[in-house]
Amino acid sequence: MKTMKFRFVAVPSMTAAILALGSGDAFAMHIMEGFLPPSWSLFWTAVSLPFFVLGFRSMRRIVADNPRMKLLLAMAGAFAFVLSSLKIPSVTGSCSHPTGVGLGAIMFGPSVMSVLGGIVLLFQALLLAHGGLTTLGANLFSMGIAGPFVSYGIYKLADGMKAPRSMAVFLGAALGDLVTYVVTSLQLAAAFPSTTGGFAAAMFKFLGIFAVTQVPLAVSEGILTVMVWNAIRSYAGETMFSSATLSGEVK
Repeated sequence: MKTMKFRFVAVPSMTAAILALGSGDAFAMHIMEGFLPPSWSLFWTAVSLPFFVLGFRSMRRIVADNPRMKLLLAMAGAFAFVLSSLKIPSVTGSCSHPTGVGLGAIMFGPSVMSVLGGIVLLFQALLLAHGGLTTLGANLFSMGIAGPFVSYGIYKLADGMKAPRSMAVFLGAALGDLVTYVVTSLQLAAAFPSTTGGFAAAMFKFLGIFAVTQVPLAVSEGILTVMVWNAIRSYAGETMFSSATLSGEVK
């Protein structure tokens, strides 16, 4: 049993290390350092901060209720770190990549991912030149707030309609991924409206380019999230796993 637990923790950690060593392109990012005007950087930071505070309080409550949840929280963070470190250049100043936030949102609730997502984005900005400190608020809102809230909402909706659990997880993870890039497109269009068509034209342009790479990535992330979801259930045990998913209920 100890060997199984070690492998459960070590495999994502080693994968993250390998990805970090192989990330040499400093120009393929979420929204890269210094790309947004200062006013927009401050705006998205101010919008994201309340969610981060609520997420921190929710995480403290989860750990206080059951200290063993630390392991599953760490796994959710590692999953998001690994997937969002994969970089496929898409639009000048940004990129396409999986997000990995749907898993943690479904298990613990969306607010927790604002904290885990913030930690992931901070480490990527400092260690991988992936994203940036000035754009941390904007990247957090798209990947750590908007995406998780949609993932959780879609999952609960599908589950409430008696859809198979695997299908609910797939839809939550895949659509949460897509919404992340809808919000990123909105952020870029607001900061850099088209000189001819304004915000709407810029939004359409960014969405069109992102969709080429992001739609298949979202489908792939949904499938992978289901596989990891099932693996966590088998390793953690049904009792602990049920406790984790129940702790994610919005109260």
